[in-house]
Amino acid sequence: MPVQSPSATAPGRAAGLRNWRRGRPFVGGLLAGLGGVEMFFSGQLDLGHLHIQLGIEGLQATVIPIALVLLGVLSITMPAHHVFYGILTLVVAIYSLVGVNMGGFVIGMLLSGVGGVLVVAWMGPPGAERAKRAE
Repeated sequence: MPVQSPSATAPGRAAGLRNWRRGRPFVGGLLAGLGGVEMFFSGQLDLGHLHIQLGIEGLQATVIPIALVLLGVLSITMPAHHVFYGILTLVVAIYSLVGVNMGGFVIGMLLSGVGGVLVVAWMGPPGAERAKRAE
């Protein structure tokens, strides 16, 4: 009995992952999550004896990045609600400018903002519009 090598089944898996990714606002959700991760690490910043953290005793520096990562994951896993999650991502990213060390030194805010815009602007899978018209 011939045994298939793992490389023989890899093209099928890659095509499946590609199709799954195309049906979701993957890049926008990924950027929103990366912005949240960047904000989390910038909020826990120590420079020698100087601890940089703004907000109500640091609570915002923990809650806002977790919210951004969660919104990124939700926008990828539930693409039907992409507009709602994208708008929430934009609002939280803009608020992070005040709540988390200038939005993770602006880098995290920009990553999350661009991710939120991409999530809102996502149009769905290429054949979805034609399938709706056919019904």
